[in-house]
Amino acid sequence: MKIESVHVTYPLFLKINLFDTPAMDKLWEYISSAKENPESMKWDLAGHVSNSLTLKDKDNWFFNNICLPTIYEHKVVFEESTGHFNQTLFKKDVNYIMNTFWVNFQKQHEFNPLHNHSGVFSFVVFMKIPYDWREQHEIPFVKESAIPMAGNFEFTYTDINGQIMAFGQSLDPSSEGLMLFFPAELYHQVYPFYNCEEERITISGNIIYDV
Repeated sequence: MKIESVHVTYPLFLKINLFDTPAMDKLWEYISSAKENPESMKWDLAGHVSNSLTLKDKDNWFFNNICLPTIYEHKVVFEESTGHFNQTLFKKDVNYIMNTFWVNFQKQHEFNPLHNHSGVFSFVVFMKIPYDWREQHEIPFVKESAIPMAGNFEFTYTDINGQIMAFGQSLDPSSEGLMLFFPAELYHQVYPFYNCEEERITISGNIIYDV
């Protein structure tokens, strides 16, 4: 599992490459199980998407093997970048648990408005990206924009001067298996995609203190 940190003026989020690892097989198993016994998550989510289903992390496999190592890596990155660690994110002697875990099935024209999550950490895993951002940005009404964003995932934050900034993640099929791991309070959004009949499939989760 390869973990890469993304910095602006401070650590913003971590990128984890899960492609061709046992984690992806496990996540697809979870999706299949969710479809067999569907429990909707739409009531608790901001997304304007067709379907969102609760996932079950059997034996806490994904949390223990992927999330926990990433939490500790986030702490190391933050300490190395700032010389101290954030007491809000890294309270001593407190364990973590994943309290919500779900899959989104997004069709063309649907989107996820600007929002943040509850808890301490959140993540998104891009399971299926049926479009290429290059083609999306060439769509005439998108291309004519000064800021083409069709199909992108985007974080929003304030910089050291208090200015509102954005960090976009362009997506195509090579993004499948990419996991973004970030503080739950970090605002983010998903832009709609177009001219594609296939679904975009992502998995998300929230991690809280076990207290």
